[in-house]
Amino acid sequence: MLKEWRHRRAVERVKPGNGRPLQRFRWWQMLTRAVFHLRLVHDDGRQTVYTVDVKHQNQSQGYVTAHLYLDGRHHAESKVPAVFPVQGGTVEVKRSGFGLKRCHYVTADGTEHQLVPAPASAEGRRARLDRAHPALSRGAGVLSSIVLLVGLVLLVLQLAEQVTQAPEGLAQYVGTFTSPVDLPAWGNIAVGLVTVAASTERALRLRYHWLLDGSVG
Repeated sequence: MLKEWRHRRAVERVKPGNGRPLQRFRWWQMLTRAVFHLRLVHDDGRQTVYTVDVKHQNQSQGYVTAHLYLDGRHHAESKVPAVFPVQGGTVEVKRSGFGLKRCHYVTADGTEHQLVPAPASAEGRRARLDRAHPALSRGAGVLSSIVLLVGLVLLVLQLAEQVTQAPEGLAQYVGTFTSPVDLPAWGNIAVGLVTVAASTERALRLRYHWLLDGSVG
């Protein structure tokens, strides 16, 4: 029931577009803009192209806006998370701290299809790597998951040590805990950088797990 209420609220937030043309994707926007396409075919054979355009850094109002284009013209916009009604279903858009974690077409019967990223975007280039070098792509994906898992373990160990050794911590109830891993300042910085890189790589594939990616974001 809560999921249905959130879905309905997201649909109600959708505002009509102004018909402006879709801007061309520029190479310097790879890490600040996400563009995905959905091509639908009508019963009479006519094709319709929906495009989702999200600028991650454009938060002047305190939130990120997703824009929906229909055949290259601005059709609608909504605060993210967004749910756009389209032909035969809806397009759902959600963000994480490192990009999009969802940009899917959901049909009326519940079938889901991920939209196709623009070739020039970072997501599109990552998808091209997956098609051209599937083994390398899988290896990068596995490595990203391992990095985030290791980062999560280190975070839990450090938090446990801080909580149990604080003056008013849990030591009086559970005893003190000393982390078996004691990283220097530069080590913590390095771990932070690689975990951010791993979460960014996963976001380029629209992969998200609340425990792995949420603990970093």
